[in-house]
Amino acid sequence: MRLEVITPVEVILDIEATRIVADAPNGAFGMLPRHADFVTLLVPGILTYETEDGREGYVGINSGTLVKCGSEVLVSVLGAVLSDRLEDLAQRVVEDFKTQDEEERQARSALARLEAGMVRHFQKLELDYP
Repeated sequence: MRLEVITPVEVILDIEATRIVADAPNGAFGMLPRHADFVTLLVPGILTYETEDGREGYVGINSGTLVKCGSEVLVSVLGAVLSDRLEDLAQRVVEDFKTQDEEERQARSALARLEAGMVRHFQKLELDYP
């Protein structure tokens, strides 16, 4: 299967895989190359894949969607962290997702300031032009 993991800003992984394991809202599931086509939501967790040479890889993912169609598996997520070692993944996920959360908080704060400024501007226009 061709496994592709993408975020809104980059392709995290594009590889041939012989096995994939991920977490959906109703529990973990696995798939092999002849698995039926389907679409599912993914919950935050670890997506595990096995390459053709038997090596396992791991992707820490934020919520997203998995689509399997034929031999193509597309995983679209908000955030992802790639690692060859499960032991290293936990710390990297915490660091990367914490950074993403802080950036999102700053963006929401900036948007709130812009909205407040526009409201003040419109209120001033109403006072100036009755």
